[in-house]
Amino acid sequence: MTPFRLLLTGAAMLLIVAGGGAWWWLSASPGIDEALPTPPDPPRLTDAPEYERCLQMLDEDPEGARSLADSWAMEGGGEAAAHCAALAMLSLGEAERAAEALERIATRSRAGIAARAAVFGQSGEAWIAAGRPERAHAALSLALALTPANPELLAERAMASLALNRPAEALTDLDQVVAAEPSFAEAWVIRASALRRLERLGPAAESVVHALRLEPDNVEALLERGIIRQAQGDAAGARADWERVVELAPDGAAADLAAQNMALIEAGPVR
Repeated sequence: MTPFRLLLTGAAMLLIVAGGGAWWWLSASPGIDEALPTPPDPPRLTDAPEYERCLQMLDEDPEGARSLADSWAMEGGGEAAAHCAALAMLSLGEAERAAEALERIATRSRAGIAARAAVFGQSGEAWIAAGRPERAHAALSLALALTPANPELLAERAMASLALNRPAEALTDLDQVVAAEPSFAEAWVIRASALRRLERLGPAAESVVHALRLEPDNVEALLERGIIRQAQGDAAGARADWERVVELAPDGAAADLAAQNMALIEAGPVR
């Protein structure tokens, strides 16, 4: 799962009014009950056939994957069995337990640097899903200590920084990402959010437009552009973007947030 979608899964969109102005931001919720997709292409800690079979079961049958991992662990499956079990926990919505297990595996593993970094990254994603951005930031920093300048990990750490209300730190990571991977659309979206939080609305708008050039139907980009437009006083433009989000992905978390935003516009300013 990409970092932006993972945060949206447990996000709340808040409207704050101060000094006659309004701005919006995403903040992680304190917990998640719903099932979460597993991160794409989990790192391999071993080439055992049981491991591969367990990982392949995660999307369709996470309960079965956990049962297989538990049985394999009793037969000496070691850290690979523990890894699959932790990813099954994440898929089943047990984000905090999964985050703790993944962090423990990455710390103790004797696998290669890239695999350990990837598991630390998965731990960071799980901590974000659990609403613990401070733990996510720490885990992702450990991952980046092993594989510096990894664009996905930098983007994930930027999300943790935003959840901790440290947009300047997020922007530093994101500037590295878009310089190295200019086609990484979601990094441009997250960068727009960081710039908006820094009240740099012009550059924020430019960043999200760049994302939409790459992916015109990216719902997170449309959601963010609507937020920026609302902050710039363009309520009609904001509504158009949020209506498009609902049209493109009516059952998604971004659509829920877009609908909340439109309801708040209709309700008028919070006082």
